[in-house]
Amino acid sequence: MSDGAERAIVRMPDGTVKQIGPLTGTRVWTVPGRANRPLSVPRTEPRRLARGEHSRLCAFCSDRYLETTPEKTRLVGPDFAEHRRVPASELFDTVAEFRRFANLFEIVSAEYWRENHGFRQPSAVFEWAQQYLADPAGRDHIEHLADVRAAASGIRPSVEEAALDLLGGSHDVIVARRHVIDGAKTDDQLVSSGVLTHAEHAAYFAFTVRSLAEIQAAQPNAAYVAVFQNWLRPAGASFEHLHKQLVAIDDHGPQVDRELNMLASDRHIYQRREVDLAVCERLLVAANDGAVAFAGIGHRYPAFVVCSTSDAHLPQDHSEAGIRAVADLVHALHAATGVHVPTNEEWHYRPPGAPWPMPWRVVLKWRISNPAGFEGGTKVYVNTIDPWELRRRAVGSLVELRAQGRLAPGIRIGDECVAGDARLRYADGFDDQ
Repeated sequence: MSDGAERAIVRMPDGTVKQIGPLTGTRVWTVPGRANRPLSVPRTEPRRLARGEHSRLCAFCSDRYLETTPEKTRLVGPDFAEHRRVPASELFDTVAEFRRFANLFEIVSAEYWRENHGFRQPSAVFEWAQQYLADPAGRDHIEHLADVRAAASGIRPSVEEAALDLLGGSHDVIVARRHVIDGAKTDDQLVSSGVLTHAEHAAYFAFTVRSLAEIQAAQPNAAYVAVFQNWLRPAGASFEHLHKQLVAIDDHGPQVDRELNMLASDRHIYQRREVDLAVCERLLVAANDGAVAFAGIGHRYPAFVVCSTSDAHLPQDHSEAGIRAVADLVHALHAATGVHVPTNEEWHYRPPGAPWPMPWRVVLKWRISNPAGFEGGTKVYVNTIDPWELRRRAVGSLVELRAQGRLAPGIRIGDECVAGDARLRYADGFDDQ
């Protein structure tokens, strides 16, 4: 708890748990009995898949590569070899385990950067666009995508302009190969992050980190790149196909600004207000030699927080082992969550150029309820599962998953974790004020 402030989490005599977000100030209540509601609602009537349908269920599937924008990068084979800027005529020569391309309908468009910041694409993008259009398959691909966008916007640029915007945008998508598990019989046998092997998930995570660094370098007007994953439609996903998104924006956002203001007077707010509180309240869920996971306090939805314990700040400044440590805990929590629970995965890190240190944190939220009139009128949010119950459920699931060999090695679970696992090093080297 903060000095002189209300307790961040307290259980009332009737069992109601009241929480205040240590960094956000968000007020959350958990009312007895509401935690008994089901977390997920699997389809009652799964649809049987036709032969070959598993690879063409949506536009992100491997038989439908030409329905997405030109590829910036793909990872191929068991070693995840990187292939860059695959021509349209060669898209089906290999099968991508993961692929990165621009979002066809961007949140922050190439036009936004051009008109508001005077941004012009570098020569490397011009050259790539020329090469892509020189291939007849590539020109057909760009013309088709331009038609799709024009139908939505009413504006039809030239094929050359469309190519530049599609190749040089700053809102990318990273998509996994499988929509459903290999050999799936029905359309509900989905592949979530937790269904990936820990090696696949580590490659997916590291690929996202590299992509983040490339977007930051390519868009000098961006203050931040938001990284997130929406899983299932209740969590905001357009497709039930595993993917992450990276969006460059020219603003940190109010929560980052709030945290930077707090850091100006206390460099260790994440340690003191979040992690030490989690240790005190026995909310640690898992740890390894590089990261710690705990049930978060004061979130609108049941939420896990994974913190890197490295002294690095930006994800790409972490070592390979440091990235893998965070990836393995995030994977474990996705596996414990299950396939049919809608989730958001949000990445938080120090904005480039920010004056104060911030740890790399990943928040995993269970989107199992919808804020409604009560929340809108009171700004008190009803979270159906309190942090202690969330921790209990996760620890039980993780123990079972480890016994099944589904977790990465080196993960300590529940009471196996010690206070030393929860020491963050992001502020090492900065004077404490």
